[in-house]
Amino acid sequence: MKLLFDQNLSPRLVKLVGDLFPGSEHVYRIGMDTADDRTLREFAADHDYIVVTKDADYGELFSLFGGPPKVPWIRRGNCSTNTVEQIIRGHFRNIEALESDASAGVLTIY
Repeated sequence: MKLLFDQNLSPRLVKLVGDLFPGSEHVYRIGMDTADDRTLREFAADHDYIVVTKDADYGELFSLFGGPPKVPWIRRGNCSTNTVEQIIRGHFRNIEALESDASAGVLTIY
């Protein structure tokens, strides 16, 4: 299970949660930080990523087109990268369940 962090999240998260999600990436590190959401969605689907974002657009794209990719949507306002790390760690089992649940697509986490 690998994550693709959207541009609205820190690239440092790749390393910070790498023990739980090996093979994860950030859009900046793969040269896709200026790509539009649909292009990133297609890339994530083609490469088996789960897209982690603070942006409502991915949830809307999932509603319109279905998955993959699955989307953990972090609904916390401005907060530190360390707080985001703790949110992701605290919801590890929920993200795992999201990946394996064929009927689920978006996981809202706080």
